[in-house]
Amino acid sequence: MSAVGRRTTRGRGPGAASPAARRAALVVIGLVFALPIAAMVAFSLRSADGTGHDLGHWLALADPENGRAYRNLVEGVTNSLVLAVVTAVVVLVMLVPAMVLVHLRYPRLSRVLEFVCLVPITVPAIVLVVGLAPVYSVVARLLGSGAWTLALAYGVTVLPYAYRAVQSDLAATDLRTLTEASRTLGSSWLVTLVLVVVPSLRRGLLAAAFITVAVVLGEYTISSLLNRVTLQTSLVQISRSDPFAAVIVALLALAFAFVLLVVMGRVGSIGTARPAAPSTTSRKALS
Repeated sequence: MSAVGRRTTRGRGPGAASPAARRAALVVIGLVFALPIAAMVAFSLRSADGTGHDLGHWLALADPENGRAYRNLVEGVTNSLVLAVVTAVVVLVMLVPAMVLVHLRYPRLSRVLEFVCLVPITVPAIVLVVGLAPVYSVVARLLGSGAWTLALAYGVTVLPYAYRAVQSDLAATDLRTLTEASRTLGSSWLVTLVLVVVPSLRRGLLAAAFITVAVVLGEYTISSLLNRVTLQTSLVQISRSDPFAAVIVALLALAFAFVLLVVMGRVGSIGTARPAAPSTTSRKALS
């Protein structure tokens, strides 16, 4: 086989897809996501009389005179944002130390921890609500009936996804060597956890936080059956009287999730050193 032929087939296994097939798959997947969004944008730009397109519905949503009509929607958006922050904090604070402790000290319990974290994904949301209803009757008496208390239930539903995100980063990091070096230099476990473990697992933690925000913003069943006002319940309610406002807010929620994903990607790449390209002199020396 010639050198050109070896370069062409290098890195492609016998079952690997061709570049054209990969591009076709990306185009199909992109259309699956883009077509519904384009339909939502076109629907939100319909004029009031239905004969053309304008920004009337977008401007009406931002008009202060309509604040009373959209008061429930504003409350739902605010509650969901608070829930997203509280749920992310609860999940990361409880999950990460447990995973690090099992990884470093009790590796035999890793399967047990994985099983416990993945069990919620097998339980339907309606079954979870039936089990949580008596618990939330007690929670309402102790902590009130604020929407933020849903963070406890959302933390359970998010647990499988957050576990996978952190575990993938944990398996790719030599955390044992890093923590032993930190402890050898005299650092306490708390300092080691904050200054060594958290920066080492930064990408996994950011991925877990993003998944948590996405799940909380899209969750409907639990908040609806437990009679809490969130983004999804308020969207369903307002869609009965103003479907254009519901579609516009759904588009804004998608844009917010996209911006959040880009920001977290940027934050996760800070401090990541790229491999230096070999200089011309080095390439000549190697050749």
